[in-house]
Amino acid sequence: MELFNDWMGFSGGGQAIGRYAHYLAGITWIGLLYFFNFIQGAAFGEMSDGARGEALRKITWRTLWWFRWAALATWVSGVWILAHQRAFGELMPDYWNTSAGIGIAWGALLGTTMAANVWMVIWPAQQIAIGSSVSVSEGGEADPAAPAAAKRAARASRVNTLFSIPLIFFMMWPSHFASAFGDEIMGGVGFGPSTGGRWTLWIVFLVIWIVMEVSALGKLGGYDNAINKVVLDKHQSTIKIGFVITLVLYLVFEAVA
Repeated sequence: MELFNDWMGFSGGGQAIGRYAHYLAGITWIGLLYFFNFIQGAAFGEMSDGARGEALRKITWRTLWWFRWAALATWVSGVWILAHQRAFGELMPDYWNTSAGIGIAWGALLGTTMAANVWMVIWPAQQIAIGSSVSVSEGGEADPAAPAAAKRAARASRVNTLFSIPLIFFMMWPSHFASAFGDEIMGGVGFGPSTGGRWTLWIVFLVIWIVMEVSALGKLGGYDNAINKVVLDKHQSTIKIGFVITLVLYLVFEAVA
């Protein structure tokens, strides 16, 4: 069967199945992430405590189930794709030094960070916040830990939205270079920045990635520090700055490549 030809190859059946799963899970995950950030937050701000509690029980709780498992499925299928590429074997060192390999590495780091935020920050915090809201809607007492938990979840969710913009752009990077520089994908190696250029790219990327993640986790002056207020308070600002970060990284890439 054609699907099983060259199963472990760069264009083999193993990778084809992985890509299908990765795209399907990723669409689900990012779609729900945008729903939480662009729609639910604004709608909940206009609801009474009772209506909000009902929505949390009937909508948010179910949505969070799909959200966290879609995040895990996206991450697992991404690892599957890499494991079914020759680039993960003997050509791996050369591949990660190419422009396509660097783009995929950036996307993988951002995606891993986002999945970790979902399972280690957003989900535990939302359990506290939702439980408190439901309790209040039923006439009970609010959990004193709920406001801090809600803030923690909101910051992590918003930084995931920020990261999703460059992630999607740089995950398409191999296709760009495959068409522009044919031997990049066909041979797994070939085109890429110099050693100095790679250092420049990684330093710029890592500074942005670390500063934004540490800030969103409240480890850089608290959850309401200046960076978070400018970048993460409003989803409109998050979107704009996400595109700015993507453009900066792209321009640095073009300058050194």
